[in-house]
Amino acid sequence: MTIDPPPLPHVSTGDLPTIDVVRALVAEAYERYGPIDEGLVADYIPALAEASPDWFGICVAGVAGKVGGIGDHDHLFSIQSISKPFVFALVCDALGSEAARRALGVNSTGLPFNSVMAIELNDGRPMNPMVNAGAITTTSLVPGKDEEARWAHVREGLSRFAGRPLEVDEGVYASETATNRRNHGIAHLLDGYGHLLAGPDETIDRYTRQCSLLVSATDLAVMGATLADGGVNPLTGERVVGVATCQRVLAVLATAGLYERSGDWLYDCGLPGKSGVSGGIVTISPGKGGVGVYSPPLDEAGNSVRGQLVTRFLSEALGLNLFTSAPVT
Repeated sequence: MTIDPPPLPHVSTGDLPTIDVVRALVAEAYERYGPIDEGLVADYIPALAEASPDWFGICVAGVAGKVGGIGDHDHLFSIQSISKPFVFALVCDALGSEAARRALGVNSTGLPFNSVMAIELNDGRPMNPMVNAGAITTTSLVPGKDEEARWAHVREGLSRFAGRPLEVDEGVYASETATNRRNHGIAHLLDGYGHLLAGPDETIDRYTRQCSLLVSATDLAVMGATLADGGVNPLTGERVVGVATCQRVLAVLATAGLYERSGDWLYDCGLPGKSGVSGGIVTISPGKGGVGVYSPPLDEAGNSVRGQLVTRFLSEALGLNLFTSAPVT
């Protein structure tokens, strides 16, 4: 049964502190967690193994357009899985939220991001658009008359989220293309169950290009702030997706954005977020802004070690946690 939600003339939002306070707290987070040397740089994609474990950047972007960054916040790296929520937003906007839910699912798997078992346990269907099976299906649903138009829809859409043209890292694209046999297997399994709109090989090529787009921590913060601002980019003023789409995307991110660690993440930070194996994390505080962190060393679940620590600190210090409230006096 589908129940249409009532119109929402009132929203629960707040404001970030002043930009000077934001920048001071970003600097404090950088000093606190810069010395952390835990975690390992991803090496299952050879091009990612070239990243330095010392690279570390933080950026906060508010919905009013103020930005504060420190360290390697403008260093470019491949977006990888952080592309998933933004492509999901484009597809959700194009198809409608209910059609997207039926095609992709919205429930957490509780299993690793590249699990094949999760597909079989769910009668051959993806369970949500943040794990690889759901993300591959999402990419297959991108509208366009041909492959060139479908790829342009992805690249141009993510560029609007970032507020600047994004380009593919051809080295990462080639490296992933040579090693992504598991994703090919997932795509062919999904195609066998009839869940891909485009062919599996075409879909995987587009998905690989999507993951190879170059972004920075600043880009991630702005992209997150766009979702936080109801789909309007706070730097360009352009509407990228609709308000209702943002609401649905953030709901899925809250439950599945950090894979099998999503419950711990929500418990600690109280915010929707998404990680990627290149070391990026984007976090969104609705109505307030986005946080982007880049630090390549990952924990065993594939999430940036420093990125998680920074986000937890900033969530508390900036008052971002969705579940924090003060008693009425």
